[in-house]
Amino acid sequence: MKITSYYPVIMTDAVEATAEFYKRHFRFEALFSSDWYVHLQSTLDERVTLAILDGSHHTIPQSGRGKASGLLLNFEVEDPDALYAEFQAAGLPILLPLRDEDFGQRHFITADPNGVLIDVIKPIPPTGDFAAQYDAAALPA
Repeated sequence: MKITSYYPVIMTDAVEATAEFYKRHFRFEALFSSDWYVHLQSTLDERVTLAILDGSHHTIPQSGRGKASGLLLNFEVEDPDALYAEFQAAGLPILLPLRDEDFGQRHFITADPNGVLIDVIKPIPPTGDFAAQYDAAALPA
């Protein structure tokens, strides 16, 4: 089997507000827009896509309807420090302040209007025992 695409779909009761959040703060644009579904693509990398879906839409099985919960989206970026300052200025919630982790990340965590956690990450060289846990091809330069 060849997978040709993969993207998360956030189920929400606030489709427009959620789409606007990702367009404003993560530089997405809408490739398809309706009142129940918005398909977003990064303006900086066409391979990065995300969808927003009304969680009560009839195409979702009744047992799966609702809002996203227990979800963490990772966005790897070139400059988390700049986004951290930008998000602070915009009044976004900062749930984990910007910091370096021994396991190889400089990151911070915020949340979208639905409470979906967003981990903004830049890979950095891991330290100590963590370096040995990586495949050499996965280590940042």
